Amino acid sequence: MNRQAYLATGRMIAVLEGFSRLRVHVHGKENIPPGAVIFVVNHFTRIETVLLPYHIYQLTHTPVWSLADASLFDGPLSSFLDMMGAVSTRNPDRDRVIVKSLLTGEANWIIFPEGRMVKDKGYFQRRVLLPSSGVRPHSGAATLALRTEFYRQRLTRLESTAPDEVARLKEMFQITDLAPVLTGKCWIVPVNITYYPLRARDNSLSRLTRLFIKDASQRLREEMLTEGSMILSGVDIDVRFGRPLDPAQGLTAKAIQADIVAPWSIGFDDRLRSLDEMKHEAARLMERYMTSIYDLTTVNHDHLFASLLRAYPYKTINEDDFRRRVFLVATQCLKKSGCNRHESLKTGQVALLTDDRYHKYRDFSLLALEKGVMTARDGELVKDRSKFSAPFDVQRARIDNPVGVIANEVVPLTVLQREVHLMAWLPAWLVRSRVAAELEQQARHEYQQDYLEFSRENQSKSPDLGAPVLLRGRSRRLGVVLVHGFLSVPAQMAELAAYLQGKGLWVYLVRLKGHGTTPEDLALRSGKEWVESIDTGYALMRAICDEVVLGGFSFGSGVALDCAHRVGKVAGVFAVCPPQRLWDISSRFAPAVTAWNRVMEVFSYQWAKKEFVETVPERPDLNYARIPVSGLRAMERFMRELEPKLPRIEAPALVLQAEGDPVVDPRGSKRLFEMLGSRRKDYLVFPLQRHGILAGPGSQEVHAAVGSFLDGILGAPGQVPAPESPLDGA
Repeated sequence: MNRQAYLATGRMIAVLEGFSRLRVHVHGKENIPPGAVIFVVNHFTRIETVLLPYHIYQLTHTPVWSLADASLFDGPLSSFLDMMGAVSTRNPDRDRVIVKSLLTGEANWIIFPEGRMVKDKGYFQRRVLLPSSGVRPHSGAATLALRTEFYRQRLTRLESTAPDEVARLKEMFQITDLAPVLTGKCWIVPVNITYYPLRARDNSLSRLTRLFIKDASQRLREEMLTEGSMILSGVDIDVRFGRPLDPAQGLTAKAIQADIVAPWSIGFDDRLRSLDEMKHEAARLMERYMTSIYDLTTVNHDHLFASLLRAYPYKTINEDDFRRRVFLVATQCLKKSGCNRHESLKTGQVALLTDDRYHKYRDFSLLALEKGVMTARDGELVKDRSKFSAPFDVQRARIDNPVGVIANEVVPLTVLQREVHLMAWLPAWLVRSRVAAELEQQARHEYQQDYLEFSRENQSKSPDLGAPVLLRGRSRRLGVVLVHGFLSVPAQMAELAAYLQGKGLWVYLVRLKGHGTTPEDLALRSGKEWVESIDTGYALMRAICDEVVLGGFSFGSGVALDCAHRVGKVAGVFAVCPPQRLWDISSRFAPAVTAWNRVMEVFSYQWAKKEFVETVPERPDLNYARIPVSGLRAMERFMRELEPKLPRIEAPALVLQAEGDPVVDPRGSKRLFEMLGSRRKDYLVFPLQRHGILAGPGSQEVHAAVGSFLDGILGAPGQVPAPESPLDGA
């Protein structure tokens, strides 16, 4: 191999990778041991054949050669693969070259034991008292590792007793210095490469292939649909290195040891007396590294959707129910399975239940509909079971049935498969109950952690005031989610919540992130986290009740209106004293103070930074007495970004405003009301001279107005009817 060509090709790959939208994430590099290594890798595209040697070289600084399928050399990539150190599986000298380079340590190797790029993982299963069926992975990597250590031990053991045989072996393998061979070691390192998302679409590379490679095979054209999309549209590539395996442990059998110390000449292609034992050990070693490869799979959202869709026992699927099941798998089952998770599964998953703002469900469902795995009918989805029948055509599966391929990737993860199948068979009412319980627990745990981290003696209020609260109702027809104001706590909404519960409604009091602890906590928060807070409340209530109404006080009104816009399924929304414009003088200086703080950070004048503004709260028993400037700025940004969304809110709406509000300009709340796109909306003004009109004198009239609004949504005035749902234990 031309080393300069190898290094130049590596640099070219780095440049190409920089221009592409591939995002490579390497995990477990500490598992790569010193010495010669055979990296055994799952095989899905040509991409890993090209990129993986470059990335491993960056970690080991040892040339990395690969054993590539002969078909890859039948096209324009042939010379490129040669420069990258790839050797064709048809090369008659391949085994001798591999063993020689592993003995001397001059190169590491990449081998793809699956052979073909897509393999039905269902074939690789442990069966009790039955032979394995289907096309098994190749044991060639195991055989080569065993042969390498066989010859290393033979050279070591015969050095003093059979120098002629040692000399012959040195000549056969072109070994000039025996010392590094005798002190070296060969390892097998399992590697899994997982791509996310996986899509096959027409792209510029597939079009160029059709245009310039007239005799391109059907396989190459199909691969360009997948691989071109991955390169140009962007994909996460998770590369995970598993724990190294020592092939020398498979050479302890008496028959193998007898061949190792045999004084007679043993040619490279001669049949060993211990061949049967060697084959047995190679098969065992293959089982170990294939199990490790599949266990290293990085599970992503597509895997969960595809697996649950395959396991779902019914043809007709309710979308909300389907998303709830995936949410539970993502938040509960993955913890039990011990699987490696994609980064997007390590954060909150509530968006799956609300607006799907990260498009996890949308992208999967569009793919499934496009490929005919599902069809939409009367607001529900209908599954085509034939798309998941095994075995499927692995050669065309990436193009024709990518959902089946995605589900196939995680078939060997038996614990995950068990959890997915159990989730698929749960009754819908139990799924809703478990979702509600999970969300309530998450919200309480989050608050407890924040309070433990940020609370300060003589500064923080009682932990009971800031905790999110769920109040039980008498019917599940309608539930209400209440959002407190800026600087306050859920207890601010307690009087209204008690009134609504008295009407028989389920009520949930949200805690916005950063509240109920200290201003220092709030200073770290942003609109994204407040969205997560209310989405948890909405999803929880939606799992309990048939319909949900959102309501908020002051800034909490803005958070509620934003949720109503994003979710689009709310039965109604009401806003109490919403802050379209603020009279509080400190807020007007927030942008200027923030800019000043940035200047001070540049010059490291920490003493000159103004991070908090003192205030006199209406309810000092509940509210912070200091306003974090960054938090105030985040609130104003949130309200500014809300404004263009207001005309797209279509749910029935109610805006309530105090006539003499000293914090919120009534003209601003009136303007907010006029911008709402709701056909059914009302604006009520109360002759009160304070901002907090949900408690104290005159608050009963405000409560009654909210109650009347909710009665109208229910379609009948008065009390909510008696229980009618079997879910009262949720």
